[in-house]
Amino acid sequence: MDRQQEFVLRTVEERDIRFIRLWFTDVLGILKSVAIAPAELESAFSEGIGFDGSSIEGLTRVYEADMIARPDPTTFQILPWRGERQGTARMFCDILTPDGEPSLADSRNVLKRALAKASDQGFTFYTHPEVEFYLFEDPKDPAAPLVPVDQGGYFDHVPRGTTHDFRRAAIQMLESMGISVEFSHHEAGPGQNEIDLRYADALTTADNLMTFRTVVKEVALEQGVFASFMPKPMADHPGSGMHTHLSLFEGDRNAFNEVGGQYELSKVARSFIAGLLRHAPEITAVTNQYVNSYKRLWGGAEAPSYVCWGHNNRSALVRVPMYKPGKGNSSRVEYRALDSAANPYLAFAVLLAAGLKGIKEGYELPEGAEDDVWELTDAERRALGIEPLPQSLDQAIAVMERSELVAETLGEHVFDFVLRNKRQEWDEYRGQVTPYELRRFLPIL
Repeated sequence: MDRQQEFVLRTVEERDIRFIRLWFTDVLGILKSVAIAPAELESAFSEGIGFDGSSIEGLTRVYEADMIARPDPTTFQILPWRGERQGTARMFCDILTPDGEPSLADSRNVLKRALAKASDQGFTFYTHPEVEFYLFEDPKDPAAPLVPVDQGGYFDHVPRGTTHDFRRAAIQMLESMGISVEFSHHEAGPGQNEIDLRYADALTTADNLMTFRTVVKEVALEQGVFASFMPKPMADHPGSGMHTHLSLFEGDRNAFNEVGGQYELSKVARSFIAGLLRHAPEITAVTNQYVNSYKRLWGGAEAPSYVCWGHNNRSALVRVPMYKPGKGNSSRVEYRALDSAANPYLAFAVLLAAGLKGIKEGYELPEGAEDDVWELTDAERRALGIEPLPQSLDQAIAVMERSELVAETLGEHVFDFVLRNKRQEWDEYRGQVTPYELRRFLPIL
């Protein structure tokens, strides 16, 4: 037994932890959980906990249903909302086959494989997400209109505002679990908030994001409101994105930084951006995985709709933030399409794969966009070589299914499941008769 496992066992005993929740994520990014008693912890570390994988979205087929969840002791944290006495802790798990091999369908393993490829090239991948979400009055009737908890706007300080108390409680809970928060503020939509997590290696960030969503939902329940990470819950207000800053390090050195380069960017950074741009359409079904995601992408309000990059240009898909003199290690790029409902393990894996492909193949970075891309005409965009992102989940699936990069990164099992699941979602969606159609056509046809 290693020292980390011993630390967990000792902490469970000293803190009188009565339940240990083993967390893992299905292919769609939905958190799953099973609770074990402290007495089962040693065998969970050595042998894992068996469960029926065929009942979990995308995990396995019925005829090979047995799966093993083995907790990662480095992710041990006490859940603060479960109380101080006789508390509950959690650990993230790696999913294994009965013979102890990593499951090809485990989201966390997909990201681990991508990170291992980066490591083979000497890189560590860091991410820093800015997570947006909405707070609504608790809907007693699911069919009733959504009511935001306030009418605040961007950076508004709402006196005695629900969102102040909410963000403070959420941040205190996150930090008690070892998750550092960098900024928090009211966003542009009524009841919309943003909390930015401090940068960390991509696997830690993905684990933190799964915890983040749970904490936000728990605090909302405590405060009698409802939190949603839906990409576009209201037609007339901004969607919720998860702009994510990306950087590669070689040891302690930021591989994206080059003193004297344009915007202080190295050749590695420029090729990484070029990879993101070239492969953006084919990874969009992963970074923006729901039919609702495309209401945000094509709904204006600073959502990126076109494949281009720019220096401090918030209309671009990839933004290079303003360089801070003397802070070379802060060099990074920001990918703006990602939404708050993505599976972070799969999303980070395909973003990394696209960037690494650009580096490996030596992709040349096109000219950056200096104009507001939304204000250009279609002809002007075509003249500049600026292509649109997929405009619907249907288009995104069609591009992804031809992608060798995504197939290789996700692995055959996850790739096939995502395609099947998303086709089914699109078929169900396009079969709906919407309130818009009834309002528009019923009176006149």
